[in-house]
Amino acid sequence: METFWLAEHLISRHEKRYNRRIAKEGNLNMTELATFAAGCFWGVEVKFRMIPGVVDALVGYSNGHTENPTYKDVCTDQTGHAEVVQVEFDPQKVSYQTLVEAFWHLHDPTQVNRQGPDFGKQYRSAIFTHSPEQEIIAQKSKEALEASKKFNCPIATEIAPAGKFYAAEEYHQRYLEKRGMASCHI
Repeated sequence: METFWLAEHLISRHEKRYNRRIAKEGNLNMTELATFAAGCFWGVEVKFRMIPGVVDALVGYSNGHTENPTYKDVCTDQTGHAEVVQVEFDPQKVSYQTLVEAFWHLHDPTQVNRQGPDFGKQYRSAIFTHSPEQEIIAQKSKEALEASKKFNCPIATEIAPAGKFYAAEEYHQRYLEKRGMASCHI
């Protein structure tokens, strides 16, 4: 029950921050969401936060079958969830295409259910789309990457509609930043 409250608290905090910006700045441009799974979410979150036009990034779990999963649950490899970064971005300042291109450079998209020393379905490579337009952009980008022959192995990245997002526990949010680290093994 406490985990559910924490996830709701993180989402509520995110919405309150958004509403404060509207009140402060007046007619704020609408933001969009993008969700990416590229292995361990700590380093991926840091990299997306560095992109101009990214308003916020939350780490969490998505596209599984267990309600309100915890990190411990997801690490059992039994919930079906992927560790993800949900990126809130201003499309007036950064395109979804740019975020997808960044995603390809943040990990090895040929790995199946693993990145570096981390393995299990929760570490799979995936783009979880929030609209038909995002799906088209992601598919075309994947096809272009495959055609480029940059990798010797096929691209294993899953492209699927975004499922329910569960914010990870507070101690995972900005994990590397809290520890004064710029990146991890990604």
